[in-house]
Order: sequence, then C-alpha cells, then structure tokens
Amino acid sequence: MIRPNVPSVAPPPKGETRYKLTISYDGTTFHGFAKNRGVETVEGLLNQALQKILGKTPTLTCAGRTDAGVHAKAQIVSFDSVPFEINKIQKALNALCHPSVVITSIEETTDDFNARFSAKSRTYRYQILNQVHPDPFLARYTWHVYAPISIEKMNTAGQELLGEHDFSSFCRKHILEIEGQKISASLIREIKTLRWEVSEKNLIELWITANAFCHQMVRSITGTLVDIGVGKIDECSILDILSARDRNIAGQVAPPHGLTLWNVNY
Repeated sequence: MIRPNVPSVAPPPKGETRYKLTISYDGTTFHGFAKNRGVETVEGLLNQALQKILGKTPTLTCAGRTDAGVHAKAQIVSFDSVPFEINKIQKALNALCHPSVVITSIEETTDDFNARFSAKSRTYRYQILNQVHPDPFLARYTWHVYAPISIEKMNTAGQELLGEHDFSSFCRKHILEIEGQKISASLIREIKTLRWEVSEKNLIELWITANAFCHQMVRSITGTLVDIGVGKIDECSILDILSARDRNIAGQVAPPHGLTLWNVNY
C-alpha cells in the first residue's frame, strides 16, 4: 500500500502537553473546518474559544478538513498547551461553542501524536432520503433524491472501487509547491470498505472507509454511484470512469449536507 508522505511530528514545546480533542459539529452554517478570514469556520470558532479560555491560540491539527456544509460525528483535533484541568476546560469550551459544536472528550496524548498524520483510516457516512417528497426534519442532513434508487446496482459498482487506485476521476486536483516548483499532489488512495444500506424506510446510507480521502472524493463517488443507481450511468462503466483519471467523465458531485465524518481510526 502506498501511503501519502507522512512527515515527522515534532514534540510539544518544553513545558507543554499534547492534547487530543474529539468534537462533533453541525456543519450547516460553517464554511468548512479550516479557518478562513471573513467567514465562520469550525476551526475559527475553536480558536476564539481557546483564546478566551487559555489566553493564547494554539495551532490546531484536524484529522480531516471537512468542506462547507459537511458535518462531523467524531472529528479529531490535536494541539499543544501548558497543562490544564481537562474537565474545566471542556465545560468552558462547550459553553462557548454549543450548540453547533460540542467537544465530546479531551485527553492527554503522546508527544508524537498528530490528528492528521497518525490516522490510519477515516470513515464517512452519506445519507440520502429516497422518496417523492422531501422531509423538513431531515433536510439539513440528507440529500433528497426522488427517483427510485437501486442499492444493488450501487453496491455492485462500488465494490470495483475497493483497494488502492488513482482516484483522479473522483477528486479535485491539488497543486503543491515544493522548492519553487508546482507539482500535482498524488491522488492515490486505498478504499478499505464501501457499502450501501437502508437504515430506515426510504433512508439510504453510504458507509465508506479509506486510509485518506482527496478533496470532494466521497461526494464525487456518492454522486456517481447514485447516477448508477437511478440509471443515468451504466453500472459496468465504473471501471472505465476510474481508469480514465478524468474528473469530467464521472457523475455529479453529491451536495455536502448529506456527508458526515463519522470516525477516525488510529
């Protein structure tokens, strides 16, 4: 398995401790996780809260930089700080960040832990409401698709994506600048599991786990498989789409609000 290059992780500064936060958030009103000047983000809110509580803004590292509108059940964040009373700080953070963001746990971790680079895999869930009429109570967390969807076709096609592949057909290209030269970042990833299931009447869920994901990879795979499920794309063409390494021939990109970062495995 080819893994993305993992840099060495520096230990905390002298006198500081590395902490691991598990947080949940409703991403509806946020412009993604990563801080971005002029708009509200999850990292921006956390930074403001930590500044008020600790008197400084630590550098935050997250397991996955979710896009605007994407939710998280268990996002992992690591940062360094002088030692503090965990229960007191957790209570104070939740008082400042709720209801859209909740810190479900804080713990001391090892000096070499990094929320992003220490992760072995990430799991996402995508929810679809498959019925004629929308549901206002599910609108923030599901993609409403009124046309009948074949789960069997989506599962059959989805199995072809398992394993290690170049997922250029399902990702936005990312350009890196190294020593003054611009190069395309590798889009090789390993999907470990992928399955569609019915969780409740008319509620369909995609569960997908990979060592890492490229930008918009889950949403692009979801949209393409849904196009297969409703008959817009032939299920046998999934291998052609994958091998083409061309984003233009894949299906639609599913909207962000149905997606949740569910779990990170270390």
